[in-house]
Amino acid sequence: MAASPPVLTTAAQLGATLHAARKARGVTQSDLAGRIGLSQSRISHLEMHAGELSFDQLLAWCGALGLELSVGARATATRVEDTADW
Repeated sequence: MAASPPVLTTAAQLGATLHAARKARGVTQSDLAGRIGLSQSRISHLEMHAGELSFDQLLAWCGALGLELSVGARATATRVEDTADW
């Protein structure tokens, strides 16, 4: 049985997940940069500061690594006001 995908609630978690996925696939920052049209230094920066990723960059990053982006309701109800720290 495959492990369930991580549930991300912060930009730091997103960056760590993207970094781990890249490493698990044996893709260097330079390789990924070439695939999505960014510099290697920008890839490095975005892995540490994922909150600066544009949505288009995130989708390209996911596509280049064979990842899927999914959005859904949380298992436990959370008021919208509680997500202000995103």
